Amino acid sequence: MSLLTASAALAQPAQLAQHQLAQRLHDAHTAYQEPSLAFRRFKHADVLALVNQRRTNPMYEVTQVGESFEGRSIHMIKVGTGPHKVLFWSQMHGDEPTATMATFDILNFLEAKNDGFDALRKQVLDSTTLYFVPMLNPDGAERYQRRNAQGIDLNRDAKYLQAPESRILKELQQTLKPEVGFNLHDQSPRYSAGRSPKVATLSFLATAYDHERSINPVREKSMQLIVRMNRVLQRFIPDQVGRYNDNHEPRAFGDNIQKWGTTLILIESGGYLGDPEKQYIRKLNFVAMLSALEAIADGSLRQENREDYYQIPENANYVYDLLVRNATIRKGAHLYQTDLGINRSEVNYANATKFFYYSRIDELGDLSTHYGSEEVDARDYVLERGKVYPTVFKNLTELGKVNTRQLLQQGYTYVRLAGDTNSRALGLYFTVHPLHVLRKGQVLSGTPQLGETATFVLKKEGKVVYAVVNGFVYNLQEEHTRVGNGIVE
Repeated sequence: MSLLTASAALAQPAQLAQHQLAQRLHDAHTAYQEPSLAFRRFKHADVLALVNQRRTNPMYEVTQVGESFEGRSIHMIKVGTGPHKVLFWSQMHGDEPTATMATFDILNFLEAKNDGFDALRKQVLDSTTLYFVPMLNPDGAERYQRRNAQGIDLNRDAKYLQAPESRILKELQQTLKPEVGFNLHDQSPRYSAGRSPKVATLSFLATAYDHERSINPVREKSMQLIVRMNRVLQRFIPDQVGRYNDNHEPRAFGDNIQKWGTTLILIESGGYLGDPEKQYIRKLNFVAMLSALEAIADGSLRQENREDYYQIPENANYVYDLLVRNATIRKGAHLYQTDLGINRSEVNYANATKFFYYSRIDELGDLSTHYGSEEVDARDYVLERGKVYPTVFKNLTELGKVNTRQLLQQGYTYVRLAGDTNSRALGLYFTVHPLHVLRKGQVLSGTPQLGETATFVLKKEGKVVYAVVNGFVYNLQEEHTRVGNGIVE
């Protein structure tokens, strides 16, 4: 038996055990899921309460490591007594909270006992010392925005260090000198895993520390840990793991921390169909990070082949939220066929504790090389601007008195407000009804245009079959429940 064959034979039972552990963690996650973080738009006060709960637990050491630009406290939670130091930080971008949720799930897991995981727990806590910094950018989280209160992108501030949050992170790395660091982010829910209709639910990067993208032992270990996490994740999200290209970004913390001697793994949480609040994706983070900790604790990460890292497909932009294919549009005397790529963005309201969707036509033309998370084949359908209902409504409350399904079947996708001062003051706003609400004086073009709100109808033989209102599809031949919000603009 060759050395390579023997190595492969040994790897098979080891990988089976890794998959079995990942499956058990996946199935048991609900028992550790932190219930106070059930929605993404939680605030500093919510995280602070969970941090303070750990102050009286002797297994932890809780330290305030600094303050944000606006004076909000930033804390580090230390647990474990082992020689392998691992630093985790989440939400350096304030609107990227998935891993913060997973962080507290992991802490709940580490506190548990007599659940079938005591051996793993002991192995991790005896072999590693873990340092968690949840919500590095609390000012951004308060507004649910990427940047901090200064308007600085912390992940482009590793050299200038003009933000206090950036200085905190660098000081932690320089003081602790962790062996491994996890840089935890969220990415666009529309990235695809390569040229594929499948979105990249999780993506990884072993950051490059120079423009040559050199691989030293520090970076090689990043690749090996990512190979391990990717393999266990394929069990749950086959072909939905992506990889960022490794072009060097000299301003980014990930690239610099790799250069400073810490094995750095970037984890980005993307999209998963039917999971807008990323509750399943937090579970996948939980499984991936605990699997990585096992590999660090028992040293098995060294068995991973770094070349397998390059087998993970790169992130790409091939997926729209909604793709309407082969629609016929009439413009003047001309008929032509086109596809429409439609994307939905989230708009914050109620002090960024809630959101509504606003959808735009982001592309028109031949999209045969692209995909939609939701698709409508509009071949043999004519796409038209919906009609404006002749009755003017005094306010949004009055919309509850009309049968919106009947309006859509008649081709009315738009209604007008007489001049509701409350909704006007709010600017772009929403309605729970599947209608596009126009304010007084707003004029529509003849056909839906690139960059406009995605509201139109699809007719077959003169009959309205589909209505698309603010990027949400309503099949008018079927009974339907509310799909998404309407829009007021």
